[in-house]
Amino acid sequence: MNSVFIVLPILTLLMFQLGLTLKLNDFKLIFQKPKPVIVALSGQIILLPALAFLLSRAFGLSPLLFIGIMLIACCPGGSSSNAFSYLAKGDVALSVSLTALSSVITLFTLPFIMNLTVNWVGGVSNAFGEEFVVRLPIKNLLIQNLLLVFLPIVAGMILKSAKESIATKIEKILSKVAFPLLMLLAGIFFIQNFSVIVDNFFKLGSVVTLLLILCVACAFVLSKLFHLTTPQGRTIIIEVGMQNAAQAIAVASSPFIFNNGAIAVPAIVYALMMNVVLLIYVGVIKKRNA
Repeated sequence: MNSVFIVLPILTLLMFQLGLTLKLNDFKLIFQKPKPVIVALSGQIILLPALAFLLSRAFGLSPLLFIGIMLIACCPGGSSSNAFSYLAKGDVALSVSLTALSSVITLFTLPFIMNLTVNWVGGVSNAFGEEFVVRLPIKNLLIQNLLLVFLPIVAGMILKSAKESIATKIEKILSKVAFPLLMLLAGIFFIQNFSVIVDNFFKLGSVVTLLLILCVACAFVLSKLFHLTTPQGRTIIIEVGMQNAAQAIAVASSPFIFNNGAIAVPAIVYALMMNVVLLIYVGVIKKRNA
């Protein structure tokens, strides 16, 4: 069976689960606490793709992996960031709002940045005499993200508003299967693209690991420069580093967009490493607190 019939339903389910945790008031935090929201979104939407671009260039990633690393860097925050913020004694309300805001904002920033990326990679490759043709149907990307990301979130929010007790019960069930589903997704694509991963293990692993470490470090510095509280700073570090890998895999593998499993490989590696790096970060915090 084509893996796309697995990835698209999983993404929809994860986005519905995210919607079940949200209320309209979560979007109002940008007016109530603009400074931490702006700092976090700047780190996630501007800083992360910029670092991904520089590191990918420095390590000389192949065109498809270059597009893939930019894709995961342009995606919104992952829904599990809320749980990580809770474990790190961060600002959970801020985390929920940032996940909601980034999911909406990246509906527009992701197509824009990825269009620039594909055109840039194609131009550079052709300049060196390499035949490289990857097209990004922006209309299809917008429609897919609207159907699989935005509408499931809205559906979850409507259910929570209308029947909060039912929404809470469903969310508790889905929250238990969200991480296993993401790992299942990563495992399927890992097996399918095993040779690509092995051939590029050192370069890709180095880029992803350095990207995460630099993101954590930069987010920490930003939180100090703008005099944010310790809980806000911890949440921003987690939000900037944690990305929606399921969405990146869906865009890469969708027959309506890239239809290329190799482009999904960086998202798979990122999904694994972000949990390792951020769990270490949470562990360090817990040890210091103890």
